[in-house]
Amino acid sequence: MTGTSGDNSGFGRQAGEERGRTFKSANQTLRPEAGTPPPRRSRRARSQFVVFLNFVFSSIVFLVILAGFAFYFGKREFHQPGPSRTAETVMIKPNTGVRQIASLLEREGVISDARIFSLGVRAYGADSELKAGEYAIDAGASMHEIMELLKSGKSVLYSLTIPEGQTVFQVFERIRETEELSGTLPEEMPAEGSLAADTLRFTRGMDRGAVVEKLLEDQQELVDSIWARRDEDLPVKDKNEFVTLASIVEKETGIADERPRVAAVFINRLRKGMRLQSDPTIIYGLFGGQGKPSDRPIYRSDLDKQTPYNTYLIDGLPPTPIANPGRAALEAVANPSQTDELYFVADGTGGHVFAKTLKEHNENVARWRKIERERRAEEENAGENGSN
Repeated sequence: MTGTSGDNSGFGRQAGEERGRTFKSANQTLRPEAGTPPPRRSRRARSQFVVFLNFVFSSIVFLVILAGFAFYFGKREFHQPGPSRTAETVMIKPNTGVRQIASLLEREGVISDARIFSLGVRAYGADSELKAGEYAIDAGASMHEIMELLKSGKSVLYSLTIPEGQTVFQVFERIRETEELSGTLPEEMPAEGSLAADTLRFTRGMDRGAVVEKLLEDQQELVDSIWARRDEDLPVKDKNEFVTLASIVEKETGIADERPRVAAVFINRLRKGMRLQSDPTIIYGLFGGQGKPSDRPIYRSDLDKQTPYNTYLIDGLPPTPIANPGRAALEAVANPSQTDELYFVADGTGGHVFAKTLKEHNENVARWRKIERERRAEEENAGENGSN
């Protein structure tokens, strides 16, 4: 009986469990069951402000990375060789900004990107240090090298050479014809002999008037310094006579070693009251600062033409210099050779032969005239042979 009642109780539980179950249809059995729902986000995580901060932070990181790449490639471009395969000359006008300079350099083909140049210059803090001027940019120069060149202000320099013995008129013509200069010359020419014989170095666009002022100042300084060291026994009373005699010496010989000796001849003649009898003074009296035409000889009749500069007819020195003397001629007059010579004449080799007496001088003149006759004969023979 005990066993029977136990089995009945087990059977009852099983039946109850079966009654508590919910039976599914075939469709319900095949339908997938819902998964475990995700945990609910906190209110803080769902805040729009936090979302915005995340966006901002992500953007900053992205921009920093982008800027790093841009800086790296820009710096590499700024320092690597430029695109130009030949040297170029570029003119930067005054008051030109960095942008305009960069655009000009790009147009001239010496840099690859104007923006990189502008940014690079500003990154180096040199945007206010670029100087106007004309610059020679080497082939393949980098943007950094070009920036340093423009900072240095080392512009292209041109030369203007004023030879010794030119007149003021001739110097003005030379300055006027120099295309790299700008502006106009003074309307009134300065005194003869007042411009320095020198080579000036200048940048394109220098004013012509400034060049004249520079030559005037240099000559004045040179004359003053040599005049202060002159032989006190010179037969010249002031600087004008000093420069006048130096200009005659300048025109008489182009050989440096001869100048003190030529100066001594003229000084000896002045001391003895003899006329200088210098051919260059005749030429200046006839043609002025424009000079004698190259194909026009000095005629015997020219010696008899009365001008204030004809030292065959006037006593002493002419009223003004006849050219701009250089340093060597001025030094020669200030401290001439110590000789008794009173004459000199060309020797046929470009120099002169000197004499103390008129007899010696006449013999030298005869030899010179013989040389001239022989040269003319050779030229005539050469002309006849050429025509044949």
